[in-house]
Amino acid sequence: MLQALGLNALTEGVYRSLLAEPDWGVDRIAANLHLPEAEVREALDELLELTLLRPAVGSHALRAVSPEVGLTRLLARNQNQLLFRQQQLESARAAIAALSAEYVDRRPDDEMVLRLDSLEAVRDRLEELAATATRECLSLMRGGAVRPDSIQAGKHPNQLALERGVVIRSIFQDSFRNDPDTLRYARWLADLGGLTRTVPLLPIRLVIVDRSIALIPTDPSDGRRGALELHGEALIQPLCALFDELWRSGTEFGRPAPRDDQDLTGSERALLKLLGEGHTDESAGRKLGLSLRTVRRMMQDLMNRLGAESRFQAGAQAVRKDWL
Repeated sequence: MLQALGLNALTEGVYRSLLAEPDWGVDRIAANLHLPEAEVREALDELLELTLLRPAVGSHALRAVSPEVGLTRLLARNQNQLLFRQQQLESARAAIAALSAEYVDRRPDDEMVLRLDSLEAVRDRLEELAATATRECLSLMRGGAVRPDSIQAGKHPNQLALERGVVIRSIFQDSFRNDPDTLRYARWLADLGGLTRTVPLLPIRLVIVDRSIALIPTDPSDGRRGALELHGEALIQPLCALFDELWRSGTEFGRPAPRDDQDLTGSERALLKLLGEGHTDESAGRKLGLSLRTVRRMMQDLMNRLGAESRFQAGAQAVRKDWL
């Protein structure tokens, strides 16, 4: 009960014994508490340091100081130490802000695009942004699976941001459910209060912080080659509008993918559209975050439902049935 004041269970037990039986010596206390006498002596020394014991008047014996006096004085001491520590932390916070302003943000006031030339630089910057975000972090997680190292790198910053009350909203592609690691990460994020939705197809990978800073990959096909950090309303506002529209159309994490009036899922309709635009099975799969085997299985199922024996016939049937 008194650990917050610096007393462990053994020391508290010895203190309570002396309050109840002021005349007991070390041997009686040790026997009552079933402790070695050496441990009782150590506890007595600790109580002396905490000024919870004092010599009895006219005697060499020790007397326990009443809880009202001794523990109240100890509480006040701890409160003063806590206040001093809080002042130290506030000073450290101010120092961090000053160092950040001096060394981290070297972007000229009129520069709207900053290049981050490596994956390590991107991760460092994302960690900084998560630590300084005040309202929300938005992200488009293009592709079906998130690399395990990316998941690990993002966990700690996301957890700290959520604990500070920052809203985290993420949009994944529907196909992320096929990857166990990504699925576990989405569940972990949801358990901490993060909000997740899914859509069949995402145009880009994107992170937006406080609707004032955005990061997009330098190479859309390989996020490990760095990113561009964007500033300025003219660049950020359209990206926020894109995120908001995708969020409105997305399916909440944990719910099955909805089907439209033609009994098609969003992924099925997106696949038909991509193949109709001339994409191969491989390129359609890359955009949807699906394996080649999954794309071919989905297409075979669609052909069966259309009653088609060839891709060409399936396309004609899809148009006739208003699937495209």
